[in-house]
Amino acid sequence: MSFIAMNRFKVRLGSETDFETVWKSRQSRLNELPGFREFRLLKGPEGDGYRLYSSHVIWDRREDFEAWTKSEQFRDAHKNAGNSNTQSALMGPPQFEGFETVLQEG
Repeated sequence: MSFIAMNRFKVRLGSETDFETVWKSRQSRLNELPGFREFRLLKGPEGDGYRLYSSHVIWDRREDFEAWTKSEQFRDAHKNAGNSNTQSALMGPPQFEGFETVLQEG
């Protein structure tokens, strides 16, 4: 079965376009890695002063995800994560969640 890696981001209201632009303009290079299946950036509900976003990546196995976190592609994809525009858009660090698939339909 697959492994799903997600990061939740609380993006300050009014910073949504800037946050989305960072993601749309980056070179993720995920498709260069064995086991990569799919990436999605999800826009969720509004909270108290923020809009919730989630990055959602499907991998064949947890080991494929872990290999990505140690790769040159990972370092390249995250090299601007700490820039002032990105940091000012966020209300705190992203929250990582990893899930092993136990049932899949479709």
